[in-house]
Amino acid sequence: MRNKSHHLKHWFRTLEPKVLAMMSGPAMLKLKPWIDKHDIFSFTREPLARGLAFGLFCSLIPGPFQMPATLLACILWRGNIVAGFGATLLSNPLTIVPLYLVAYQIGSFFLPTEAALVPLSGITTAHFGSTDWFMAVSTWLQSLGWPLVVGLLILGLNLAGLGYALVQIAWLWPVHRRKVRMNRKK
Repeated sequence: MRNKSHHLKHWFRTLEPKVLAMMSGPAMLKLKPWIDKHDIFSFTREPLARGLAFGLFCSLIPGPFQMPATLLACILWRGNIVAGFGATLLSNPLTIVPLYLVAYQIGSFFLPTEAALVPLSGITTAHFGSTDWFMAVSTWLQSLGWPLVVGLLILGLNLAGLGYALVQIAWLWPVHRRKVRMNRKK
């Protein structure tokens, strides 16, 4: 575990100058001081943890608003944009339906409703990626209502908290292990 974690940290540290070098072209020259100040491309523990958390939370936002919301959150609260954008890939055409089903179930637990879950028959019979498939998914999502909204918020907050905690643990685990080893030697 220690060796893998050390290599991951080293890889992140070598990645940061490469990303900043790509960003130092003539078009980005005026933004470079602002970018450096705001840690949006910093590959250290806190910005990475925040970026991952923002990306996981924003990945549950419907449609094309995921990336702009992640970008805005990372800029406002100094998260790593690369980690945020990577985390938004959690929701994609293969995972969106299961994620939204779980969110609906969570929301239904907190907001009991009499409405029955609309069957997925239109989604499963349409050709994946076709216009009919997207229309079937859109109709299905609209029928879910408030339980889906509440469930998405709860699921998003839990995923964000879990992602943040996992980055913190993975980053600090070698430090903890070293401290334990040093205390044993005393």
